[in-house]
Amino acid sequence: MNFTHWLYSLAPPPELLLVIIFAVALIESLAVIGVVVPGVVLLGAAASIAGHGDISLWLVLPAGILGAFAGDNLSFWLGRTQRSRIPRWWPLKQHPDWLSRGHEFFQRYGILSVVIGRFVGPVRPFIPMIAGMLSMPTKRFVVVNLVSALAWAPVYLLPGYLLGRSWEELMQLPAGAEHWLLTLSLSLLALGLLFSWIRYQLSSDGRVHRWLEARMTRSPALAKGWNTLCSPPPASEFPLASVSLLLTSLIALTGWTIWVLMHDGPLPMDSQIHSLARLLQRSWLVGTSETLAEIGDALGISVLMAPWLLWLLYAKRFAALLHIAGALVLIAVSNTIFKDLAGRARPDTPDYLTGSMSYPSAHTSTIVVVVGLTAAFAAQVMPQRYRGYAYWLGILVCAPMAISRLVIGVHWASDLIGGALLGLTVCALTRISYQHFQRPDRDMPPWIWLGVASLALETTRVLFFPPI
Repeated sequence: MNFTHWLYSLAPPPELLLVIIFAVALIESLAVIGVVVPGVVLLGAAASIAGHGDISLWLVLPAGILGAFAGDNLSFWLGRTQRSRIPRWWPLKQHPDWLSRGHEFFQRYGILSVVIGRFVGPVRPFIPMIAGMLSMPTKRFVVVNLVSALAWAPVYLLPGYLLGRSWEELMQLPAGAEHWLLTLSLSLLALGLLFSWIRYQLSSDGRVHRWLEARMTRSPALAKGWNTLCSPPPASEFPLASVSLLLTSLIALTGWTIWVLMHDGPLPMDSQIHSLARLLQRSWLVGTSETLAEIGDALGISVLMAPWLLWLLYAKRFAALLHIAGALVLIAVSNTIFKDLAGRARPDTPDYLTGSMSYPSAHTSTIVVVVGLTAAFAAQVMPQRYRGYAYWLGILVCAPMAISRLVIGVHWASDLIGGALLGLTVCALTRISYQHFQRPDRDMPPWIWLGVASLALETTRVLFFPPI
């Protein structure tokens, strides 16, 4: 504790710290140099110091956004003006495969690679430079670069900032809270790593998938069943990962729900984590959580998804439209049924939630469906070795929505776990059903304009319409 106070006492003035965040974000995004600079560690440390020093988050995030934006623009300019010299630069001269992998990634995904590449470690520092080398239109790159920087900065800066902001409170946890907090954190990390490993093993490139396929095809009867769930060409991969996710999430959901219903009231861990959430409450954190609550309610999800569903209708992609809309309807109906059957009271019940039960968390289950399906569709068109990034990014998006329900005190921690398992079950069902209809060779939707439309509608909803 004394060491921590001493460490924080060495913090630079707020103005200089913001300059440092800008500079590190710029260097971390800069071509070639970003490979050797531990940008994640440095940005996390700087953000933690900013949070501890009560520097406004609305100053920290713009500093990171502008730094990342400037770094990628500089890399783009280098690619445009130095394209013939770049292969001879150190360390690219010793590692030509770095450049070739980035080139392959850009050629495959085009404009989308600028956004995806910012979150993919092996190619992150090279994509903007390669975009310049291949003469991507400058205006188009600047717009896409700005959008990706807006998404990138919160992912890299928020965890450290929140840690620094709450450090004093974390040192005074209620009795028993350390045990539950450590157990949950390690469990979630272990489950994430296990899921990532199993997902790869069950994909077409994984050993488990190849082993099962070899044995299934030896028997005509088993081969017929194996091919029943396969899509017509060109997509012919058995959805083994989706089937496995369905079975495990369904079994886990059933067991977890039974355990919750066996207790008269909250679980022991629920009370401890609820006390911890109360201890960590701050006006800015509560305000952020209430905004997330509005984004994740029925109206918020509706306006968020409306542009995408309308585009699918316009493009006559009826299979995708029906599956996504069907998943949203299914999760809404499932939440209603589970809440009625469980009849579990909330920790706190604001007026707009009067009559609504606690288990499971509808916000958590719905955002898992929306983000989970988005990650799955994105991963479908990515190389196998990069698909894990789509799912890890999805987890980072879903986690704040779930945690916000604890902060404002309307759910127990076990409600969030039940909601996540229910959402994963619906995701798996949707992916298995859609396997027969997916066409990887179809054009990508105009995701930039659809994203801007969703953002505009969601902002209007938050500003002018009360929560429901």
